[in-house]
Amino acid sequence: MDAPAQSPTLPDRLLRFIDAPRFASIATVDPDGGPRQAVIWYLVDGDELIINSLDGRRWPANLRRDPRISFTITDQDDGYSWIGLNGVVTEVVDDQPRAQADIAAMARLYHADDPQEAEDLIRNRFEKQHRVSFRIRVTGFHDHVED
Repeated sequence: MDAPAQSPTLPDRLLRFIDAPRFASIATVDPDGGPRQAVIWYLVDGDELIINSLDGRRWPANLRRDPRISFTITDQDDGYSWIGLNGVVTEVVDDQPRAQADIAAMARLYHADDPQEAEDLIRNRFEKQHRVSFRIRVTGFHDHVED
């Protein structure tokens, strides 16, 4: 069996770009081989990204079957600044306390300007759902991000 590919080292300018709370568009592979896209929140954890979903959606099922994923992260204020990432799932987190902690962290990050909205989403929506998280290792990148 081949050794897993080494994760590329992202330049600091790209790490700063990814670390800001931005939306990502992801692509997974449907069972028929076609692409499936979704817009998501994400967290950065060291060299990996964490994404989370309500279980039962198509893209999580796709990642369980085929761990390949593509991300595009765009600057909402400047659509010409973006990074494309390729990756592979390293872990599926179907443990509810961990998956709930991930989505709560994302809600608080993406609603930092309105903490009450984040807490309402966590309590009234996410805690009532069966959630699943995926840890993603970046395997490649391309970008149009200036220093």
